[in-house]
Amino acid sequence: MNDTPRARAAILRPGEITPHDRGNGARTIPLVTRASGSTSLLNGITEFAPGAAIALHTHNCEESVMVLEGEAVVEIDGTAHRMGAGDTTWVPANLPHRFINTSETERMRIFWTYASIEATRTIVATGDTRSIDSERGGRI
Repeated sequence: MNDTPRARAAILRPGEITPHDRGNGARTIPLVTRASGSTSLLNGITEFAPGAAIALHTHNCEESVMVLEGEAVVEIDGTAHRMGAGDTTWVPANLPHRFINTSETERMRIFWTYASIEATRTIVATGDTRSIDSERGGRI
Protein backbone atom coordinates (compact mmCIF):
# COMPACT_ATOMS: atom_id res chain seq x y z
CA MET A 1 0.00 0.00 0.00
CA ASN A 2 1.29 3.49 -0.87
CA ASP A 3 1.21 5.97 2.06
CA THR A 4 2.26 8.97 -0.06
CA PRO A 5 -0.36 11.74 0.15
CA ARG A 6 -2.16 12.28 -3.13
CA ALA A 7 -2.20 15.81 -4.55
CA ARG A 8 -5.61 17.40 -4.94
CA ALA A 9 -6.84 19.08 -8.08
CA ALA A 10 -7.90 22.72 -7.90
CA ILE A 11 -10.43 24.88 -9.69
CA LEU A 12 -9.19 28.47 -9.75
CA ARG A 13 -11.49 31.39 -10.46
CA PRO A 14 -9.61 34.60 -11.33
CA GLY A 15 -12.64 36.75 -10.45
CA GLU A 16 -12.51 35.42 -6.87
CA ILE A 17 -8.78 36.07 -6.32
CA THR A 18 -7.57 39.42 -4.99
CA PRO A 19 -5.07 40.86 -7.50
CA HIS A 20 -1.58 41.93 -6.44
CA ASP A 21 -0.79 45.53 -7.47
CA ARG A 22 2.58 45.58 -9.25
CA GLY A 23 2.57 49.36 -9.73
CA ASN A 24 2.68 51.38 -12.94
CA GLY A 25 -0.81 50.18 -13.92
CA ALA A 26 -0.11 46.44 -13.75
CA ARG A 27 -1.76 43.95 -11.41
CA THR A 28 -1.35 40.20 -11.15
CA ILE A 29 -3.76 37.39 -10.27
CA PRO A 30 -1.83 34.29 -9.13
CA LEU A 31 -3.47 31.02 -10.21
CA VAL A 32 -1.49 27.76 -10.00
CA THR A 33 0.81 28.21 -6.99
CA ARG A 34 2.32 26.31 -4.09
CA ALA A 35 -0.86 27.06 -2.15
CA SER A 36 -2.90 25.23 -4.79
CA GLY A 37 -0.55 22.25 -4.51
CA SER A 38 1.84 22.82 -7.40
CA THR A 39 5.30 21.33 -7.07
CA SER A 40 6.71 22.23 -10.48
CA LEU A 41 5.17 25.35 -12.07
CA LEU A 42 3.50 28.69 -11.41
CA ASN A 43 1.00 30.55 -13.56
CA GLY A 44 -1.37 33.48 -13.44
CA ILE A 45 -2.76 36.52 -15.23
CA THR A 46 -1.35 40.03 -15.34
CA GLU A 47 -3.59 42.90 -16.39
CA PHE A 48 -2.16 46.12 -17.81
CA ALA A 49 -4.08 49.40 -17.77
CA PRO A 50 -3.87 51.54 -20.93
CA GLY A 51 -0.26 52.65 -21.40
CA ALA A 52 1.05 50.42 -18.57
CA ALA A 53 4.38 48.59 -18.72
CA ILE A 54 6.54 46.48 -16.45
CA ALA A 55 10.27 46.98 -15.99
CA LEU A 56 12.84 45.10 -18.04
CA HIS A 57 13.64 41.94 -16.08
CA THR A 58 14.95 38.37 -16.17
CA HIS A 59 13.90 35.10 -14.53
CA ASN A 60 15.96 32.16 -13.28
CA CYS A 61 13.79 29.74 -15.27
CA GLU A 62 11.89 29.50 -18.54
CA GLU A 63 8.69 31.51 -18.95
CA SER A 64 5.86 31.39 -21.47
CA VAL A 65 3.32 34.18 -21.91
CA MET A 66 0.13 34.25 -23.99
CA VAL A 67 -1.73 37.48 -24.74
CA LEU A 68 -5.34 36.92 -23.68
CA GLU A 69 -6.77 40.32 -24.54
CA GLY A 70 -5.62 43.51 -26.22
CA GLU A 71 -2.40 44.22 -28.04
CA ALA A 72 1.04 44.14 -26.52
CA VAL A 73 4.60 44.93 -27.32
CA VAL A 74 7.05 42.48 -25.83
CA GLU A 75 10.68 43.48 -25.71
CA ILE A 76 12.95 40.42 -25.68
CA ASP A 77 16.70 40.91 -25.52
CA GLY A 78 16.45 44.41 -27.01
CA THR A 79 14.04 43.60 -29.85
CA ALA A 80 10.40 44.75 -29.79
CA HIS A 81 7.66 42.44 -31.10
CA ARG A 82 3.96 43.27 -31.53
CA MET A 83 1.56 40.65 -30.16
CA GLY A 84 -2.19 40.15 -30.20
CA ALA A 85 -4.64 37.77 -28.55
CA GLY A 86 -3.42 34.19 -28.79
CA ASP A 87 0.19 35.08 -29.60
CA THR A 88 2.57 33.33 -27.22
CA THR A 89 6.18 33.80 -26.15
CA TRP A 90 8.74 31.39 -24.80
CA VAL A 91 11.62 33.12 -23.03
CA PRO A 92 14.62 31.14 -21.77
CA ALA A 93 16.08 31.80 -18.32
CA ASN A 94 18.16 34.97 -17.82
CA LEU A 95 17.04 36.72 -21.04
CA PRO A 96 15.90 40.35 -20.46
CA HIS A 97 12.28 41.01 -21.43
CA ARG A 98 9.20 43.09 -20.59
CA PHE A 99 5.62 43.69 -21.69
CA ILE A 100 4.04 47.02 -22.65
CA ASN A 101 0.41 47.93 -23.32
CA THR A 102 0.67 50.51 -26.08
CA SER A 103 -3.08 51.23 -26.20
CA GLU A 104 -4.18 54.53 -24.71
CA THR A 105 -7.76 53.29 -24.19
CA GLU A 106 -7.89 49.48 -23.81
CA ARG A 107 -6.53 47.13 -21.17
CA MET A 108 -4.22 44.25 -22.06
CA ARG A 109 -4.11 40.85 -20.29
CA ILE A 110 -1.49 38.11 -20.38
CA PHE A 111 -1.42 34.54 -19.04
CA TRP A 112 2.05 33.54 -17.82
CA THR A 113 3.68 30.27 -16.77
CA TYR A 114 7.02 29.81 -15.01
CA ALA A 115 8.74 26.44 -15.31
CA SER A 116 9.65 26.40 -11.60
CA ILE A 117 7.98 27.13 -8.27
CA GLU A 118 11.36 28.64 -7.31
CA ALA A 119 11.00 31.35 -10.01
CA THR A 120 12.61 34.72 -9.34
CA ARG A 121 12.42 38.11 -11.07
CA THR A 122 15.52 40.32 -11.34
CA ILE A 123 14.96 43.94 -12.39
CA VAL A 124 17.68 44.76 -14.93
CA ALA A 125 18.04 48.44 -13.96
CA THR A 126 18.54 47.80 -10.24
CA GLY A 127 19.67 44.18 -9.92
CA ASP A 128 16.91 43.67 -7.32
CA THR A 129 15.97 39.97 -7.22
CA ARG A 130 12.83 38.66 -5.57
CA SER A 131 11.04 35.36 -5.60
CA ILE A 132 7.73 35.35 -7.41
CA ASP A 133 6.30 34.14 -4.08
CA SER A 134 7.38 37.29 -2.21
CA GLU A 135 5.83 39.54 -4.83
CA ARG A 136 2.44 38.17 -3.86
CA GLY A 137 2.76 38.53 -0.13
CA GLY A 138 3.62 34.87 0.36
CA ARG A 139 0.26 33.70 -1.00
CA ILE A 140 1.80 31.44 -3.63
